[in-house]
Amino acid sequence: MSEYLRSKNSASQDQAAMNVDLQCVKNNTEHHTNEITEERLIVRRGQAFSLILSAERLDHNDIEITAATGPGACEQKGTLSSCSTVTQRCSSIGKRWSVRVLNSSPSAVTLSVLCPSDACIGLYSLSVRSGSCSNVNTLTVLFNPWCRDDWVFLPSEAERQEFVMNEQGIVYKGVDEYITNISWDFGQFEEDILDICLKLLDVNPKCLKDAPEDYSARCNPIYVSRVVSAMINSDDDKGVLMGQWDGTFIGGTLPSNWSSSVDILRQWIKYDCHPVKFGQCWVFAAVMCTVLRCLGIPCRVVTNFESAHDTDHNLVVDEYFGDYGVRPKRNKDSVWNYHVWVEGWMKRPDLSQDSFYDGWQVLDPTPQERNSGTYCCGPAPVKAVLEGHTDVKYEVPFVFGEVNADKITWLVMANGSKQKILSDTKTVGQKISTKAVGSDSRQDITDQYKHPEGSAKERAVYSEAVKRVTGLKESQTPLRPNIQMKVSLDGAPLNGGDISLKLLLKSDSSKAQLLTLKMSAQVMRYTGNPAADVWSHTADLQLQPNTEQTLPFTLPFTAYGPKLLDNNCIKVSVIGTDKSDPNAVYLAEKDVVPHSPTLSVTVSGTPLQDSEMTAEVIFLNPLPLPLRNCSIMLTGSGLLKQTEQSNTVELGPGKRITLRVTFKPYKVGPKKLVANFNSCTFKDIKASVDINVRPATLRLGFLSFSR
Repeated sequence: MSEYLRSKNSASQDQAAMNVDLQCVKNNTEHHTNEITEERLIVRRGQAFSLILSAERLDHNDIEITAATGPGACEQKGTLSSCSTVTQRCSSIGKRWSVRVLNSSPSAVTLSVLCPSDACIGLYSLSVRSGSCSNVNTLTVLFNPWCRDDWVFLPSEAERQEFVMNEQGIVYKGVDEYITNISWDFGQFEEDILDICLKLLDVNPKCLKDAPEDYSARCNPIYVSRVVSAMINSDDDKGVLMGQWDGTFIGGTLPSNWSSSVDILRQWIKYDCHPVKFGQCWVFAAVMCTVLRCLGIPCRVVTNFESAHDTDHNLVVDEYFGDYGVRPKRNKDSVWNYHVWVEGWMKRPDLSQDSFYDGWQVLDPTPQERNSGTYCCGPAPVKAVLEGHTDVKYEVPFVFGEVNADKITWLVMANGSKQKILSDTKTVGQKISTKAVGSDSRQDITDQYKHPEGSAKERAVYSEAVKRVTGLKESQTPLRPNIQMKVSLDGAPLNGGDISLKLLLKSDSSKAQLLTLKMSAQVMRYTGNPAADVWSHTADLQLQPNTEQTLPFTLPFTAYGPKLLDNNCIKVSVIGTDKSDPNAVYLAEKDVVPHSPTLSVTVSGTPLQDSEMTAEVIFLNPLPLPLRNCSIMLTGSGLLKQTEQSNTVELGPGKRITLRVTFKPYKVGPKKLVANFNSCTFKDIKASVDINVRPATLRLGFLSFSR
């Protein structure tokens, strides 16, 4: 068991018989940590907490308190501080603790102890001495978004409740034209999660190399958040999650099956910090959000649709098509359907004397590119991304590319030669989304990352970003082609049925043109790489001058269904070539996400703490074919002590699978049950129900349901 796990705060008495009442209930409530526990002392820095000392003989005028954290604690590194009621301040150079007497009696004294706003976070020993009496306890110190002097101070109470205290959240996925969402159980206040987060800091490579220096740096949220970014993935350390994107998940859990950070972190600690299999970007981000909120850094999960992965950092993404109309198996650069990261809120005095770069900072734990030899990203100021300040720490060019790179599409001929067919300055970075404060609605925060696409300001910022990264000027914007093509859906695409589409062609030419249309469909991984070619068709079309024409076509379920598997996106592409001019090539693309069947979750019973309730989850097979390997999972911090799961069954046409769970809520406040259905055909179908748990003394409560 970890040295942190289950540390007791009952007083350890020596022969001189001093008792120290840590007042855990009072202190933890005032410090917003009572949701974690009321059995041990957990405080936030920059805020006083109280202790009551009692003994037969107490020298009220000479009480000394010593706080120490980490190995080799010393005053010079800010990991050791002693303070006394005589001086009412400490002897250390920085990170000064202080103590004063609130009231006293012959046998007892109440103290107010102030942990400084720049103290190192983590587990401390707290030694109290008065004359010949002494006592040693432990306490944990966290960042404090309620303290104006803390670098993570967040002025809005509503935002503190959302970005620090909320244990449930929403993660957005899909494509920009069809955004889906999943409920996520962050569970940062489950009692064992704090200890796991501290363990995560202790096994990071910087700590293993130089523990005293690492503990000293834990006063700085910039440092801590960068360490956490590296430790969520396991690519170069004992990190939490192993990534997997090739569709093979043998020996682990399909990333889409996860819906709770708690399950992942508990599995990591249970197996001696061996990486949990498997994660992808939204899982990495959600787990990081749990860790940062637990440590006291305000955090939110952000999804960027049409997210570029610019491997050579020139702020241009190159994509390739074969002359037969489909993408090659893998491009060096890519545009993901979506990519998920987190933002942490903190000051950035390391970047400017004023507060220009303060506020939200991008932190990306998904292992994409090494930075200073480590798979980590950020903190990158969102304000720096918005203004194109790509020479600012950390990894701003990479993040800028994700939301605002230009995209160039090339046609690769059979002889290996390349032809540029499209330059796109507007597609990358769409509908950047996060959960709104105080509600389950989606908030579009694209304007915090970039100016309106195509505006003079946006182009000027892009030019500035390119100049700061490469020293070069932006290339000229290409001329508009005289033929425009667009693929659109003709009705909602339902998984399990044929998908109807149409190709719209518009000619600005004064003469007729004979086009060869090479149409194709590929099942895509959300990272922009093809998983399988599923359909192709070639046709000739006579396009009349200055007209619009529509060509309907159908993608059969028999073609895409068997290949969809854990991927949920199909890219339909059309390449048109002018038969009279082979250099005149036109491209249209459409990302299609087939809509999955619904999952039903209902709850009965009165939502009172420790009062029995029942949840029922039902899935009905809508297909004329049986579904294999069907199962349902149910999670919910504050409601279920552990994840509940149904047996795995085969589900015939029109048949249903039901999971019924009886439970007793053990925490008060807004909670969420999250259900997840999986089968060989349908993956990652989720539903949730909100439960507002009231104290047992109140006989009123309400339920609200959401998908």
